[in-house]
Amino acid sequence: MQNDLCTLRKPWSLAFAAEPEEAAALRRLLRLHLGLWGLSEVVEDAQLCVTELVSNVIAHVGAGTPTTLAVSMNGPRLRIEIQDPDTRALPTLLQSGADAEGGRGMALVDAVAARWGVELHGDRKVTWCELAAERGLPISRHDSPRLSRAEGLLDLYRVQEVPIAATASSQRLSVALAEEAAIDIITDLLHWLHQHGRDADDLLDRAQTHFEAESQPSA
Repeated sequence: MQNDLCTLRKPWSLAFAAEPEEAAALRRLLRLHLGLWGLSEVVEDAQLCVTELVSNVIAHVGAGTPTTLAVSMNGPRLRIEIQDPDTRALPTLLQSGADAEGGRGMALVDAVAARWGVELHGDRKVTWCELAAERGLPISRHDSPRLSRAEGLLDLYRVQEVPIAATASSQRLSVALAEEAAIDIITDLLHWLHQHGRDADDLLDRAQTHFEAESQPSA
């Protein structure tokens, strides 16, 4: 079972522009990925951390700042990183009752995370937090190969569809991006089937039948 989890929980990262609407899209994307990872129980805490870390960049570095979200597993903990190019504006944890508004977001992160910190590199700052994830629901051995292959295909199509030179602000990070990649995959397969003289509708019906049968809960 542990090997299946490791296969599915491959680290991933996304570049975006630090804007409030991007934070909302990141929360939706995080819910999708953590659901695939079998970590539904930590989704709300993870979303809160991402929201506060991104809000911190917007407030103290500036709206529109090129930023990166990176998500990975560190042993039994879910690790969330927000990377931005400003090594001067450091997150601050204010004491309860402080008058200033800044820093309260980090107090929320501190309340839900097992630990958090800041790493300074030559060209960027990495603010990270880790959530205890051992309560995550196990992923069945039966499902993991299909989910792993699907994730790999979606990642491949997303990379091909987003130009390398595109600005971060033009890339909307939402579940819609994954849906568009899935549509492209299905469309390409339909073209392939048509080219080889196969009945695409029949194969789609068979695929749907397989999906419904495998989605039925075990008796």
